[in-house]
Amino acid sequence: MSTPQLASFKVPSIENEPMKTYAPGSVERRALEQAIAQMEQELPFEVPCIVNGKPVKTGNLAKQPIPSDHARHLCSYHEADVATVASAIEGALEAKARWESMPWSDRAAIFLKAADLVSGKYRYKLMAATILGQGKNAWQAEIDAAAELTDFLRFGVKFVEELYSQQPSKNSAGAWNRVEYRALEGFVLAVSPFNFTAIGGNLSGAPALVGNTIVWKPSPAATYSNYIIHQIFTEAGLPAGVIQFVPGPPAEVVAQAISHPSFAALHFTGSTFVFKKLWKDIASNLDIYKGYPRIVGETGGKNFHVIHQSAEIGNAVLQTIRGAYEYQGQKCSALSRVYVSSSVWNGGFKDLLLSQVAKIKVGAPQSFDNFMGPVIGRPAYDKIMGYIQKAKEAGGEILAGGTGDDSKGYFIQPTVIETKDPKMITMVEEIFGPVITVYVFEDKDFESTLDLIDSTTDYALTGAIFASDRHALLTATNRLRNAAGNVYYNEKCTGAVVGQQPFGGARASGTNDKAGSISIFYRFVSARSIKENFVGLEDFQYPSNLI
Repeated sequence: MSTPQLASFKVPSIENEPMKTYAPGSVERRALEQAIAQMEQELPFEVPCIVNGKPVKTGNLAKQPIPSDHARHLCSYHEADVATVASAIEGALEAKARWESMPWSDRAAIFLKAADLVSGKYRYKLMAATILGQGKNAWQAEIDAAAELTDFLRFGVKFVEELYSQQPSKNSAGAWNRVEYRALEGFVLAVSPFNFTAIGGNLSGAPALVGNTIVWKPSPAATYSNYIIHQIFTEAGLPAGVIQFVPGPPAEVVAQAISHPSFAALHFTGSTFVFKKLWKDIASNLDIYKGYPRIVGETGGKNFHVIHQSAEIGNAVLQTIRGAYEYQGQKCSALSRVYVSSSVWNGGFKDLLLSQVAKIKVGAPQSFDNFMGPVIGRPAYDKIMGYIQKAKEAGGEILAGGTGDDSKGYFIQPTVIETKDPKMITMVEEIFGPVITVYVFEDKDFESTLDLIDSTTDYALTGAIFASDRHALLTATNRLRNAAGNVYYNEKCTGAVVGQQPFGGARASGTNDKAGSISIFYRFVSARSIKENFVGLEDFQYPSNLI
């Protein structure tokens, strides 16, 4: 029986989730400390696959280590096998018709409730899982697992309401034109990363909001926090089969999904290398698909700050530190290369930068005084330390840091490298760690340095321009027009907020479909135009046919 829609509903007013400070003695600090302590007492957890609303335990167990204490693990999770993935795909396809036909107001209500659960009941549990499992400090966990995830869900509802309201502006006499925004034909594969809990919720949730069903493969290093998100969706009323939760070996799970004839879209955040391979694999399967799959990806970055001679030094330094070392540089938007005017570098920037970096405390993230925690795991630790060694061998001067300690956790000191070679390896290749390389240019070479910034790497995700001179800001903006999908004036190159700065980059950084805005939802719908005629024809001939 169809559900009557007896009114045109409007969603509640949407605002960004207020962020809590976790200051000493605050209610939220005590609540978070209690959540962390309880989680540490109860770990390790067991995480099943969730297929068609039911837990599936394959017996193929893998562990999610705690990166600050790698002798322990946060959870053991059952890896999806071939049969489980096949069941997840078929279940998603079976759930599709009923989910897509659910009235929009009811789909919206489910995700608005999920947002309230994230911001309220589950806030500290979700943050604790992110702190322990992914190595974020309290503030980084707050802006990610609490605020950004809530914003993705609430603003997603707002954006879809706006999308559905976009209708043809013209109608001919005796007719009515309208457009419906169908879900894609088939299922969406969501492949999410370790570094943002919120991205897991958004990669699976955004396509679901517009009526798609999802097979979600979370990152092995974010399994537990992502499992909590799935539990939240279920508690909010998401029907079984709409989002299938299938942790497991990435290559095998993904290959099985993209080889299915009903594969309709990939929603991906991860490395450029993997994304390019998946694109090629999808292309090689085109003949088996019902339609042309949508490919949506946000990948790597080699993000820059350029410091003009007119920049305010204190702000530029502090923004540089936050952009580079928040969450150990493990953000796709993290600062990696810094271009500083010589008069600024020698006029206080260098000394202030090094003195401030020396104050950064590195350690377990559950200790609130640690600004930096561990990098995510052994491969990341070895890769980052390897890049530091390569920089040394290439003539780079280590001004700060350059050392690590993996005896208990994967800790690397915040590192500053100065180079005379603007094409040195750490100026070109993505590191994904707490390492910046500084290139000092002569004041008169500002414009040629902008061309250097634009041409040095394959990436084009984020960048920041520091200058008090408005002409310098405009010059840099124009010369760097294609070098970053998100550009900031006198502000660090990280920290895009849902509904405020739509996020994404081009070139090797992804498809620039702008998460956190209405744009992303266009990628997961297939519009159908409808024309209804009210007045019938009386003759098939045109007036011009008459004599």
